Amino acid sequence: MPELPEIETIRLGLEPHLQGQRIRTAIVRNRRLRWPVPRKLSELVAGRRIERLERRSKYLLVDCGGAWLIFHLGMSGSLRVVPADTPPGTHDHVDLVLESGNALRLHDPRRFGALLWEPGEPSQHKLLRGLAPEPLGNAFNADWLFERTRGRKAPIKNLVMDSRLVCGVGNIYANESLFRAGIHPARAAGRISQPRYARLVDAIRTTLRAAIQAGGSSLRDFVHADGSPGSFQQQYLVYGRAGEGCARCGNTIRTVRIGQRSAFYCPSCQR
Repeated sequence: MPELPEIETIRLGLEPHLQGQRIRTAIVRNRRLRWPVPRKLSELVAGRRIERLERRSKYLLVDCGGAWLIFHLGMSGSLRVVPADTPPGTHDHVDLVLESGNALRLHDPRRFGALLWEPGEPSQHKLLRGLAPEPLGNAFNADWLFERTRGRKAPIKNLVMDSRLVCGVGNIYANESLFRAGIHPARAAGRISQPRYARLVDAIRTTLRAAIQAGGSSLRDFVHADGSPGSFQQQYLVYGRAGEGCARCGNTIRTVRIGQRSAFYCPSCQR
């Protein structure tokens, strides 16, 4: 599933093509995504100007002049800008047709993604309301994590992937961040000191920024808005590298199941 760096990469790729453009209409070929596409989407967006594109966690937000489109790409979704007369493929479910002659096309073979309409402030939408502060913002800090993990016995890796504590970070970047911070993924969150949380916050930010710089990770379905893949997978320090040597110490990277997901770690570098 695309994580924060992939959605930020898509936002940056789409922004020059969408910002300032006026929407002519919407073409909905299949409403049956994770949540149904609004029935009157064309009426809702027709004539509206796209003011800006924002990202909240793993959601892409399109400001249509005070009302918002909320995109979630699920497991296999992608967004491309194509000429509006480009014939749609089997899994091209929605087009936003622009007056420029292009269209923003939502492609989603598995249909786990979503396209929703929020007439007011997007932060009040039920999917966004309970999210933690953005990990690249100032409100996300060691105090935030330390205070909210007191008494928690759950493995820290699970909590790094909990959007109520750290938003936008899934399995890949949780593994990479914990390695950079020197924290074992199975360590109980409540047993981590505030100085170690400060290192973890720095590691999360460093990892996410490096991934955005590399255009995200392309392992299965993810591609940029122009169809090109990301390259951060070439920089992985532990994720998917079980049995290989640690880049820091040379010890063998191991893997363990935590919360039904694979965790990769160096037994020497992470405690």
